[in-house]
Amino acid sequence: MASGSTLTAWLHGLDGPRLARVLATRKDTASPPEPRSVGELADRLQRPASVALALPLLTLPDLQVAEAVAALGAPASREDLAKLLGATAGEAGRALDAVLEALAGHALVWPDHSGRLHIAAPLRQAWEAPLGLDAPLAELLADMTSDELRGMLAALGVRPPATKQQRMAALVAHHSDPEGIASVVAKAPAAARKLLERRAKSGTRQPGSIMFPAPGADTGPGERWALDRGLLIRERRWFGPARMPVEVALALRGPAWHAPFEPGPPAVELVSVTTAEVDREAAATATAFAAHAASVLSACSTAPPARLKSGGVGARELARIGKAAQADDAVVRITLEAAYAAGLLARDGNRVAPTKAYDAWAAQEPPERFAALLQAWWNLPLTPSRARDEDDKALPAVSGAPPCGGCSQTRHGLLAAAAHLPPGQGARATSDLGLLVAWHRPLADPTPQGDTPLAGPTPQGETPFATAIREAELLGVLARGALSPLGTALRAGTDGLAAECRRLLPTATGTARIGVDLTAVVAGTPTARLDALLDSAADRETRGTASVWRFSAGSIRRALDSGRTSDEIKAELSAIAAGPLPQSLAYLIADTARSHGRVRIAPAACVIHGEEPSLLAELAVHRKLAELGLRRLAPTVLVSRSPLDQTLAALRAEGYAPVAETADGTVRVEKTRSQRAAAPVPAPREARAQAGLRNPTAPHTAKAPAADLNALATQLLTAPPTTPEPDPLGPGGVPFGTDTEEIVAWYAKQLSYSDVRQLAHAIDTGRAVTVDYVAASGGRTVRTLDRLALEPPYLEAWCHLRDAERVFTLSRIHGVMPG
Repeated sequence: MASGSTLTAWLHGLDGPRLARVLATRKDTASPPEPRSVGELADRLQRPASVALALPLLTLPDLQVAEAVAALGAPASREDLAKLLGATAGEAGRALDAVLEALAGHALVWPDHSGRLHIAAPLRQAWEAPLGLDAPLAELLADMTSDELRGMLAALGVRPPATKQQRMAALVAHHSDPEGIASVVAKAPAAARKLLERRAKSGTRQPGSIMFPAPGADTGPGERWALDRGLLIRERRWFGPARMPVEVALALRGPAWHAPFEPGPPAVELVSVTTAEVDREAAATATAFAAHAASVLSACSTAPPARLKSGGVGARELARIGKAAQADDAVVRITLEAAYAAGLLARDGNRVAPTKAYDAWAAQEPPERFAALLQAWWNLPLTPSRARDEDDKALPAVSGAPPCGGCSQTRHGLLAAAAHLPPGQGARATSDLGLLVAWHRPLADPTPQGDTPLAGPTPQGETPFATAIREAELLGVLARGALSPLGTALRAGTDGLAAECRRLLPTATGTARIGVDLTAVVAGTPTARLDALLDSAADRETRGTASVWRFSAGSIRRALDSGRTSDEIKAELSAIAAGPLPQSLAYLIADTARSHGRVRIAPAACVIHGEEPSLLAELAVHRKLAELGLRRLAPTVLVSRSPLDQTLAALRAEGYAPVAETADGTVRVEKTRSQRAAAPVPAPREARAQAGLRNPTAPHTAKAPAADLNALATQLLTAPPTTPEPDPLGPGGVPFGTDTEEIVAWYAKQLSYSDVRQLAHAIDTGRAVTVDYVAASGGRTVRTLDRLALEPPYLEAWCHLRDAERVFTLSRIHGVMPG
């Protein structure tokens, strides 16, 4: 029975709540157009894209059981699965039942009417050789002739039945007996026995060519003996190494061998923590991050960071912002990425500047501000604090890196692992939570790179998921090795996050303590009004849970320059001070205001002065000279907003006779010069000698030889046509040759038409190609790519430089060469 029909029958047997839970794990199945029947729902559940939605939700035992079912071949019996996993009874057996129930809830593995287990086809295809095992014997014997089956049975000492189907069934029944297989192998020649034992342990086969025999495909004595008895099978369409049926491999591995099955998470050392301790630490770290984040975005508002030519904010700008905000690199990167995702920052030409939404965000209380950034961090499709790439080069922030599904699953798995700790317990070392993440989310990425599809070993000495754990601690999501209320609210996905932030984080402080040493101290996060006032009248010295400003003559002068008077400054500071203003500050304001403005600087394009005050007074009020913008500074001095020549012409047009002065005060002499043509430049002496000129002023009498126009016309007419190939990228171009060319040309703006054609041809034909690629960090490399797959605006390929799968942005490819 096909898997689709068995799934339909199984779905028909579910009640309403269980079917609703299946739909909840596959959000696309209930999206418009909604399925009209259970059969249509089953078809949707079998789609690869739908199965991919459920994979990130699986735990390690879920994947282990699914791989075991795929290794046994569908349909598989519950008893065979339990024997393979070593979970026939006790806690392991009950855990297996729970895992099968969870897989059925995801519609990934389900039982039919007889209790045999079926697996979704896309999930089965995720493993080329599950558990290192090949296909079942019945599948490998499909192309065998009846005579070949008879010969195998005869070599095994089994009397062959009459028909091919009976012979195949007899051979499958014989190989399904592990003791019988072990007995046959024990009597085998030494070469055959060693070959079979080695193949059973190594498991996975090495694919060879499907057109020509692979190296080593010649049959040796030991392999011939195994082929004659069906212990190894060589398909007619397969010219690679012979394949070992799964029944033979399991029999040779012995009854003591079991597939990996870890029903419980790994043990970590725990310590007792109280709810009050977790809340207190979470509140402290969240408050500190909220204050630093506000300082980072304030620094961006004051001086928006510049973007690199390759995109993103570079290390130099990040260091400048961190120094101004007194925050480390990780906090700066997390804040910028979260604010950009929340719409508080946006690209503005060659800079990243705050948006109008930032002004509304800055006016909110710290709990609301922190909740917006925390929610944005939770939904980020990347690891924001990642500062280095796989080549240990600095990475820019807000660079628009490709989404990393493993990074998002890391955060979800980390919080799930912390949530499953016993109540009142926390990990002694927070890094131990990385081991739990690998159990709760095996598809999460243990490194911040995001280019590893499955969880795997990390480099020696490094803690898995260390970056994600550090981010969670900085944000107060993890505290004292346990999940904080903030993390619980994030996992719930409801509106409770804002309420928890309001409960844990203090409100903004609107008052400051101003001391006699001319300092202003604000405990906690200052309000936007208080922050702006102190920044305008004092210099900030420290930030964080407590901020300190210092008043000076320069800072008071800056406040006076903004248009406020000394009385207004005193009134505003008195309104936010926790007590009366210190006398030292009042004196400082009064002394600075007394000297402020005693010397004034006026803009002027030119200056008008004379010895007759009445004449200059007349010029200042002359209506026809109003456009000059004349202003009287002294009885004998006027300034003009217009340039000197324009002012001079206007005065003369009104009948006055002014003279212009030079920069040193002397009268400028005006003299009109007649225009003359420039003298011809004589040719160089050697050129004149070659042209036969003895005198540069003598007329040139030599004539160039006349071209033979008739011969030129004949040559042009007889020449073959060489019409230039039209360029689709230019005006009036012809349509593209293929859809791939058009897609590549649309995204790869840096490439010429010939490079576009070459890259599109490599994608369509599967050939290797060499590209000139500029990475997100700005580094330029030349890479040879193979196995290209176009996923606009990205190109997935095997990179020979890195010897791994990589994702390339088409717009960053600057040149294409043959591979």
